Amino acid sequence: MKKIALLLIIGIACSSCNQNKKQPHIPINEKQAIKDSLTIELDSIQKNGLINGFAVAMVDQDGVLYKKGFGFSNTETKERYSENTIQPIASVSKTLIGIALMKAKELGKLNLDDPIQDYLAFKVINPNYPNEIITIRHLATHTSGINDGDQYMNKAWVLTENQDLTNVSTDYPEQQFNPFESYISMDEYLKAYLQENGAYYKEENYLNFKPGERYNYSNIGATLCALVIEKATGQAFDSFTKEHILKPLGMNSSGWKLADVDIKKHSRLYRNDNTLLPFYTVITYPDGMLISSSSDMAKYLTELIKGYSGEGTLLKKDSYKEFFSEQLNENHFAKDERNANHPFNGDYNPAIFIGHSALGFIGHSGGDAGVATWMYFNKDKKTGRYLVINCDMGNDDRSRELEYYAIWDKMDEYFDRLTVKNSTQENVYNNN
Repeated sequence: MKKIALLLIIGIACSSCNQNKKQPHIPINEKQAIKDSLTIELDSIQKNGLINGFAVAMVDQDGVLYKKGFGFSNTETKERYSENTIQPIASVSKTLIGIALMKAKELGKLNLDDPIQDYLAFKVINPNYPNEIITIRHLATHTSGINDGDQYMNKAWVLTENQDLTNVSTDYPEQQFNPFESYISMDEYLKAYLQENGAYYKEENYLNFKPGERYNYSNIGATLCALVIEKATGQAFDSFTKEHILKPLGMNSSGWKLADVDIKKHSRLYRNDNTLLPFYTVITYPDGMLISSSSDMAKYLTELIKGYSGEGTLLKKDSYKEFFSEQLNENHFAKDERNANHPFNGDYNPAIFIGHSALGFIGHSGGDAGVATWMYFNKDKKTGRYLVINCDMGNDDRSRELEYYAIWDKMDEYFDRLTVKNSTQENVYNNN
């Protein structure tokens, strides 16, 4: 899925970078009062009417500090959006490709610097540099030279079958919804897109940069990495991630397809004008189609913080170290391409399908048809936030975007009131 581009910087967004004071023990009744106060404030933001429904989760490496849903998962039936409501999480899904990649490496199935061609039955060659080798690491760091062209935006999204399209808009300005009958396998689609003379092949599908030379965020490249994992492990990507990520963490409400989840818990999604969108899937599903709840994502984010601290359960300590290690430098970016003032911009220092911002946060964001998500944790404090909404992020006057930031920053205001430990412990994965 396309990565969300939030350029407006709210001053209070940096507040979590500055406070590292040790917190006293908080009595249970007082902590509940703090949570109730946060609930009131977040609910008041939703009642402004700009965001139909959303959910949040706040965690540290010991578990959940707060989770709650607000507004409506269905504005017509007035069904409430809760922490157990599920919906696609867009490009935050790519972090699971990273975890799966490191797990496949642990299992001895691949190495990050292997040529991708070792695992593929079709040729992936940048026509501008036909003799240059593309590696798995290039895919994982968005430096492969593979580009998202119009055949990605126009062909990858498919309507799910057997749904009532009455009062639903299948017209979307950025992503074309295709009939269910057009669905093909991920393998077939990537071959058609990447191999010369393929049905979706165009010159724009590759950049005029050598592999490893320039950062260029690529959904197609991420999906190709998931296919490499499939070929290396002999197991479908959705099955592999269920076995090695979702099931071990108890993410029982999550899955990659509607058939894998409880459709009754699924939120409806909405365009900028609040028009109802159809249920859809994506042929390139690993790049952004994990369906999950904020309750499940709280478990996942807690595990990421533990992994960063050397105490994770999904991967070995060395694997997590590689997963979180910054992979690129300023030479991989065009001049002024990176935003050194944005606290939540994982593109600043990419790791393995996750990124470091310039101001001390690690995570990923996502945006898609009727979806916006943020998932970041503070490297020093070891506290993390997750936010998901069921409508498009922006509109012409950017009001919804401001509300989104307001929710995010309101959570930040409450972290020190909810935590009870000193969060200034040394980063165990510094790059010394």
